[in-house]
Amino acid sequence: MATTGTTTTTANAYLTTPTKTPSGEKSTSRKRHHHQSMDPSSARSASEFKTRFEAYNRLQAAAVAFGEKLPIPEIVAIGGQSDGKSSLLEALLGFRFNVREVEMGTRRPLILQMVHDPTATEPRCRFQEEDSEEYGSPIVSSSAIADTIKSRTESLLRKTRTAVSSKPIVMRAEYAHCPNLTIVDTPGFILKSKKGEPDNTPDEILSMVKSLASPPHRILLFLQQSSVEWCSSLWLDSIREIDPALKRTIIVVSKFDNRLKEFNDRWEVDRYFGASGYLGENTQPFFVALPKDRSTVPNEEFRRQISQVDAEVLHYLRDSVKGGFDEEKYKSYIGFGCLRDYLESELQKKYKEATPATLALLEQRYCEVTAELDRMETKIQATSNVAHLRRSGMLHAASICNHLGAVLDGAADPAPEQWGKTTDEEKSESGIGAWPGVTADVKPPNATLRLYGGAAFERVVHEFRCATYSVECPAVSREKVANILLAHAGRGGNRGVTEAAAEIARASARSWLAPLLDTACDRLACVLGNLFDIAVERNRHHPPVCGKKSGDMDGYVGYHAALRHSYNCFIKDLTEQCKQVVRYHLDSVTSPYSQVCYEDFLGSFNSGVNSLHRFNQASAGSFCLELSDGGRPALRKEIMTDQENIPPEKDEITPGKLAEAREARECQMTVPETPSPEQPCDGNYPVKKELGHFIEVGARKRHSRMTGNNKNLDHLKGQHGGGLLFGTGDAGSRSGSTYSEICSSAAHHFARIREILVERSVTSTLNSGFLTPCRERLMVALGLDLFAVSDEKFMDMFVAPGAIDALENERLSLQKRQKILHSCLNEFKNIARSL
Repeated sequence: MATTGTTTTTANAYLTTPTKTPSGEKSTSRKRHHHQSMDPSSARSASEFKTRFEAYNRLQAAAVAFGEKLPIPEIVAIGGQSDGKSSLLEALLGFRFNVREVEMGTRRPLILQMVHDPTATEPRCRFQEEDSEEYGSPIVSSSAIADTIKSRTESLLRKTRTAVSSKPIVMRAEYAHCPNLTIVDTPGFILKSKKGEPDNTPDEILSMVKSLASPPHRILLFLQQSSVEWCSSLWLDSIREIDPALKRTIIVVSKFDNRLKEFNDRWEVDRYFGASGYLGENTQPFFVALPKDRSTVPNEEFRRQISQVDAEVLHYLRDSVKGGFDEEKYKSYIGFGCLRDYLESELQKKYKEATPATLALLEQRYCEVTAELDRMETKIQATSNVAHLRRSGMLHAASICNHLGAVLDGAADPAPEQWGKTTDEEKSESGIGAWPGVTADVKPPNATLRLYGGAAFERVVHEFRCATYSVECPAVSREKVANILLAHAGRGGNRGVTEAAAEIARASARSWLAPLLDTACDRLACVLGNLFDIAVERNRHHPPVCGKKSGDMDGYVGYHAALRHSYNCFIKDLTEQCKQVVRYHLDSVTSPYSQVCYEDFLGSFNSGVNSLHRFNQASAGSFCLELSDGGRPALRKEIMTDQENIPPEKDEITPGKLAEAREARECQMTVPETPSPEQPCDGNYPVKKELGHFIEVGARKRHSRMTGNNKNLDHLKGQHGGGLLFGTGDAGSRSGSTYSEICSSAAHHFARIREILVERSVTSTLNSGFLTPCRERLMVALGLDLFAVSDEKFMDMFVAPGAIDALENERLSLQKRQKILHSCLNEFKNIARSL
């Protein structure tokens, strides 16, 4: 801190605490103290300071207990471990309590409130209870004080599972031989962790000390051993990061007696005392030496030793250094007594300066706590007012529904980076893994972006489309084809092959697409289920909608649980309904009576490749804009598909191409269908039973029936070389055989069913089945569930275990805070009137 040569006068003016002085200065000191005791203005000043000091101490205790952030002037002791902070605290207290034995300053801050009480001939120390403004019983034994500090520190560190903690211990010490000071002793800086501690402990201590010292209303008391040169200081740069100009920093050179013997001439001493080359012209350090004897001595002897060390230092500088030193400039900075007086005067000055701002802040906080207490009282009284609770509950539920609708319609707050989820996170949290039956890795566009609400819903719908179009019509055994084909051939008509292929496609669609539909509904239900917490967060930070005040339902645990349960049940019911509707669409499109498979079949069969390519390319039209990293190639592909006569890139397979590729492969298969050379290829002769499989087409007993169906047979003969025959052996056959043609036709039918199901039915059903009810029916459903009940059942939500107790506990805490703030406010008003 910037200090000048007038410090002696200032310190003497504020000196209020009698202390033991060196024998050589006893008479002068006595005269000075006697003069002050007789000076009415000095006595009045001391009384006013004591009143302010007591008021700030009580305010500080309340701030620590309730977590209040108040700009209370405090002195924060900072320094490296073993730089003498603990010894300095004991000297200020006027008695020893073995604080160095428990390493108090290395693990947890200690707020030391020293109160000068002339009636306390023996020190009385009391510790503030954890999370309370109350103080415990007085502790007299010095060993008991050290044990309390140690046990509290270890207990908290075990609870938090950390090596250090920023939560302070508050100790009030009342003693006739201590000044009126409040000092925060911080953990000492260390270079390396102790054995068994985390490696980052030094960094944690440095970060915590910076946090404690950063508030501008705090005075920094920085200690450094005299054996360390300023140019080699380890921690001075850290102090400059907090207070660059050292305007609020008091620098103390500790263990000064270790350096005395190095001085021989006056210029050496004066140059060392100045330290202007490193600390600046306006910063003057204090030089302090304390007794080295750590043996247990009476408190009076301890204070005598402190005064004796001060006298010995001055004696050496005056008599053992040639020419002495510049006493007029530096004497007020040498010795523990000068430092103690300066600290007390500086704190007194800060208290006086901070009183008006503190009073204004206290009035503001008192009004806020009073208003909060009034709201709590109203809320507790409302627990017996059913009409009020119903109205508040309805308003709150309506607000939640409005925010849900806003998120579904595209709101971007709260932050998607925090509340949104990627596709992989959605799958992991929902417990739903890969799409059933899909072996390909389905990655929809924007899969790596964190989305929620309507955006996440559309991404899942598009992922379902991609998964569906990646499913091909599965291979069918020859036995199944033979059973289906021959059954249809015997019914007459000329569509035996078409009907057989359609039946195969319908069966495949029912078995392969149904699980995909159920999975899509379950995934969408999880997306909507996550919206409740997002809506609650929006409701917490957004103003009321349309000027209507949202119901104040904070603290009603039972109500919030019931509201969440009702919403989850609503989403669950929607999921079951959607599953039934999409299953109905699947049953309709795969019904034997459905003409979907035959719509424009001949045209689509003749131009199968082009038609399949068209509708499969259109499958990604609803959500193909890739916004995540690497999305530019996907966008280029989309543009290329809109242009004609542009060949696809190498190895590029679009959705639906898998079916084409499979058809092309199957059309090139060699199906063992070659009949015996001795037999003609017509329908009047049986197939040779070499492999145990034959179809008796030419039997006499069915001749008339086959004749009656000769149109169908002639049609098949014309298509397949005059027979329905295909073998199961490994002999070669024609590429255009009945089996391969049925497989190819079934693939076309399957693709047609898939296209109709996805493009015409399922997508619109999912939107109308999930999103529309959430926008239009959610409030009605929640209202019927929560409020369309008797008063007795309705009140069950508000008398749930813990709900009323939580409100009562919060009210008690507010009442205590209000009482403390009111007491401090009255004290500071009296102080302000006397200034």
